[in-house]
Amino acid sequence: MVTRASKSPAKKALPAMRLPHISMEQWRCLIAVVEAGGYARAAEALHKSQSSVTYAVQKLESTLQVKAFEIQGRKARLTSVGEMLYRRARLLLEDADAIERAAGRASAGWEAEIAIAVEILFPNWLMFQCLDRFGKESPQTRIEWFETVLEGTPEALRTGKADLVITGIIPPGMPAEHLMTVRATAVAHPDHELHKLGRPVEYRDLRKHRHIIVRDTSAKRDKKALTLDVARRWTVSNMSTSIGAVSRGYGFSWLPEEKIRTELRNGELKPLPMRDMNQLSRSLYLVFADREGAGPGALRLAQIIKEEVKNACLAAGHEQG
Repeated sequence: MVTRASKSPAKKALPAMRLPHISMEQWRCLIAVVEAGGYARAAEALHKSQSSVTYAVQKLESTLQVKAFEIQGRKARLTSVGEMLYRRARLLLEDADAIERAAGRASAGWEAEIAIAVEILFPNWLMFQCLDRFGKESPQTRIEWFETVLEGTPEALRTGKADLVITGIIPPGMPAEHLMTVRATAVAHPDHELHKLGRPVEYRDLRKHRHIIVRDTSAKRDKKALTLDVARRWTVSNMSTSIGAVSRGYGFSWLPEEKIRTELRNGELKPLPMRDMNQLSRSLYLVFADREGAGPGALRLAQIIKEEVKNACLAAGHEQG
C-alpha cells in the first residue's frame, strides 16, 4: 500500500537583510569635515591624509548619488541633503559607540539588573545621588529599589529579593560594613496638646496620645516590637504618610531628621521637649546577599554608596563610622 506524503506548509522566506553601502569610517570623515570646518582640519583631527578624507567623502556622495557639500570660495558648505546626512550620521555613531560600551560591560560580566533593599531611614536624596552616579557609569544596568522597614530589609537578603541592602539590623552570620548613623527626633505639630503641657514631656504623657508608626515590611513582623504602649496608634505603610499625618496634628512620632527638614523649617513640625528619648539613633549597615559571588555592578554600586555617604556625612558633620 502506497501512501502519499503529506505536504508540509512551505516556510515563508525571510527577507534578506540589506547591508549598508557606507562604512562607519566614511560617516566619521563626513562628520569630521563638518565639525572641523574643512578637509585639511578634518584630516588633522582624524590623523589621516587630506586625500584619504576627501576620497572617503566623495565615495559616500557617489554611492548615495547626492551632494553633501558645495564649494563656496575656499570653503565647503553643507547642502540641505548634507545637513540631513550629518544629523543622521551623528546619531549613527553615537549608537555604535553605545553598543560598543554595552558589549564591553557585558564581556566584563556587569549585571543586567541589580536589586537593592534600603531601610527607609536612609535619606532618599542621598540614594538618588548614588544611583545617578552609578547610572552614568552603567546606563544599561537596571536598578530595582525596594523601600523596606525594620526586619523587612534583612528579609530581602534571606529570600533572594535583593543583591545588596542598607539595613539597621544585621542578619546573623553575614558580614556588614557600617555606613552611617541616622537620628530620629520626637516631633508633633506645634499646636498638638503635648506642646501645651508647659513642662518636659514624659513617657506617661505619650500614652494618652496617638502614635504614628511605619509598618515593618517583613512577612513575619512582630506587631508589638518597637512600639510604645499607647491607647491609640496609626500604623502606615510608608514614611511620607507618617510625616503627613504628624504634620497635620494627628499624632506624634520619632521621625528621621533628614526627612523632615522642610516641615521643621516651615513650622509644620516641632521637636517635643522630651525628658528622655528626645532623639533615637540607629546605625545603618551595607550588607551583600553574597559578597564573594557579587557581580562587578553590585560591587561598584556598593563602593559608590560608601563614597557618597562619607562625603555627605563629612559635609554635614554627622557621624559616619
